[in-house]
Amino acid sequence: MAVLNLPAIKAALRRLQRLFPQINKELFDRRDPLDDEVLSNMLEGYAMVDRLIREDVDIFAMGQLHYWLELNAIVLCGVGDAVRLDHRRLIEATENRFYGQPDGGIRDIMDWYARNRGESVWRRAAGVYIRVLSEPQLFIEGNHRAGALIMSYVLAREGRAPFVLTDKNAREYFNPSSVFKKSNKRSIMMRLKMPGLTRALADYLKRQANKAFLDSTESAQAGTGDNPRSSTVVGHDEP
Repeated sequence: MAVLNLPAIKAALRRLQRLFPQINKELFDRRDPLDDEVLSNMLEGYAMVDRLIREDVDIFAMGQLHYWLELNAIVLCGVGDAVRLDHRRLIEATENRFYGQPDGGIRDIMDWYARNRGESVWRRAAGVYIRVLSEPQLFIEGNHRAGALIMSYVLAREGRAPFVLTDKNAREYFNPSSVFKKSNKRSIMMRLKMPGLTRALADYLKRQANKAFLDSTESAQAGTGDNPRSSTVVGHDEP
């Protein structure tokens, strides 16, 4: 079972923060600044992903879906009770959307995931992310960040490196994400494009994966196939 190298993730995000103003100028759609609060909340999110994996929690199982909402709340608000209270209306509205959105809420993702359990972990992670981000989006706010954490959970639970935004992969991440965000998952055109988009994002995830973001103290063994819970901790995942 892979667990996360949180210090390495923190260092990568700090470097991205320093370089982000220039990267932001080169994106199709400009992003909000990567300030200290955003970065701190993302680190709390990765710590939550790490705990879920260590405790072998299956967030796709019935009765465990609230962890999706928790990851979204963390990236938006952090973990403090006071700030959660300040954002209680948004959190409540997000929960209503999450469970009640017709043809676009968590049920849509769960149905898709169940149909695609035989696909590689890269495609499952990619498909979930696209469905979080495309219209109608899963959450009211924070879909990019929560989606990145959910991709990381899917990957790391099966021994692959988590997805971490870095100065090396940011452009390839944000530009197609802008396309996903503007696409309606319920449209006929998007349904036709979805397999190709999923395959392209899966290839990207595999290509940029960095095993330095896995905990090197774990005993997981090297592996380049798609068997669950196998990994190495040095270098990049093999294609």
